[in-house]
Amino acid sequence: MIRLTAATKSRIRQALLVLLALAVLACPSQTPHPEPEPGPEPEPQPTNTWRSALYPEDWTPAFGDAQGRFLHDFSYAGYHYGEDPLPETKGMPVFNAARDFGADKTGAVDSTAAIQAAIDAAEVDGGAVFLPTGLYRCDGVLTVNASNVVIRGNGPANTRLYFTKSEGMGYANHITFKGAIYQRTDIPLAQDADARSFEVFVSDASDLNPGDEISVGWVITDAFVDEHGMTGLWQAFNGAWRPFFRRTIVDIDRGTNPARLILDVPLRYPALVRDGASVRRETGYITESGIQDLAISNAVDWDGAWAIYQVHAILISNAADCWVRNVESFASPYEPAGGYHLQSGGIAVVDSKRITVAECVLQLAQNRGTGGSGYLFEISRGNEVLIRDCTGLEGRHNFIQNWDFGTTGCVFLRCYSSGSTNVLARDLPIGVPAYCEYHHSLATACLVDQCILEDGWYAGNRKDGSSGAGHTSTQCVFWNTGGAGELLSFQYGTGYVIGTESIKVKTSLGFTMAEGSAPADYVEGQGKGSKLAPQSLYEDQRSRRLAP
Repeated sequence: MIRLTAATKSRIRQALLVLLALAVLACPSQTPHPEPEPGPEPEPQPTNTWRSALYPEDWTPAFGDAQGRFLHDFSYAGYHYGEDPLPETKGMPVFNAARDFGADKTGAVDSTAAIQAAIDAAEVDGGAVFLPTGLYRCDGVLTVNASNVVIRGNGPANTRLYFTKSEGMGYANHITFKGAIYQRTDIPLAQDADARSFEVFVSDASDLNPGDEISVGWVITDAFVDEHGMTGLWQAFNGAWRPFFRRTIVDIDRGTNPARLILDVPLRYPALVRDGASVRRETGYITESGIQDLAISNAVDWDGAWAIYQVHAILISNAADCWVRNVESFASPYEPAGGYHLQSGGIAVVDSKRITVAECVLQLAQNRGTGGSGYLFEISRGNEVLIRDCTGLEGRHNFIQNWDFGTTGCVFLRCYSSGSTNVLARDLPIGVPAYCEYHHSLATACLVDQCILEDGWYAGNRKDGSSGAGHTSTQCVFWNTGGAGELLSFQYGTGYVIGTESIKVKTSLGFTMAEGSAPADYVEGQGKGSKLAPQSLYEDQRSRRLAP
């Protein structure tokens, strides 16, 4: 007998309500479904407002204009699909790293082994690893490989954790939360699946059940590459199957032939039989784990930071329904660090879904050169990741999507970015302005919402940069964006810039970075962002989805 979690049962109920609602629209004589519980109230709107032509009062996720332009439903982003607040952790069993495991609160002694011992103890049955007020030095790294484990401090001003290790840390992390995803047999789609659809059809569903975690993906075929005008540019993943959409099966209709799988979150892009589109069942995500309420630093000496690439302070990988909350960087007390906060990277979310990164402040990276360094808030191959109310200062690209296909449905909400800088070389620490950006391989249906950009954001054709990044984005939306910076939006197919305040906007196809991106992206309401209704697209869509 299959036992479903409460969260999965909730997703099944919601999906069935959606399908029943569609049936009611098609057959008005049917009895309407019962009303679900009310969702949160929409935020108050400014007076004398205007609405986007693509988001009318009666908007539904099926809405589109006569030219085929539409806005995705971004409301599923974040912990538990954005439906629940981040959890209170005070009721969890507590493993006090200082009192019970001997972690030194003065920073004089290496506390790596003590804190890791507390983590190992918490991994047995779940619990909170508590770091009381103090300064903790770690000369090694910390790893969490289990669900229901939280690393918690007493607030960023009180609990400070710093790392000194740089040798051998290239493409590594000082704190890692990581599951071990295992993909089962490949099950081909029996027919093409459409963008915005909740369903896919397979000829054989015998190995699948409601509640299963799956990925829907396809091979980066020559036809797919050519269709996007990327022949000779997209090469790193050609011929390989890539997971695009990380989903949960909420129901299976075995009465149809082929069988119909009903999913928890809509698809964001067409999945074509031509490209070997298929479903793969997955196991191994860690869930309900997080890190919160502390400050972190991993800056070292200047030469040490520049000797390696992509050192992240925190990595969330192979995870679902996890979080980073109220984490700040601080000037490392390690004397050679020279006042810097981070070696290069800050928080990275990779191969994960439904993650929330909230109320975090990261700044002052040492290595802001090549090789993927200096990315403060980074998403790679993530689905429905929410980064909200966060501040990035003086990284290379403060907020970024990076590397490989499969970043979709992610939301950057009320984020602030300033000082993104590309430092030319270790021995010539002169910086040139840089932007937040979509960096690689067709990030799809992501949203930048109510963000203030004093530097800017870039979405376009990076051509052969970064091993053939090519078109970096499509169907992504900039909503109610302000600041003294610049938006460069040259997305494949159609992208959207709706409601701006002060920020400069460039969408002209005359730029080299716009090559192959026709038509020009949709722009509406320049200089009128303060009167745009709603002020937040994500929050309004979430209210609509959760309300009766």
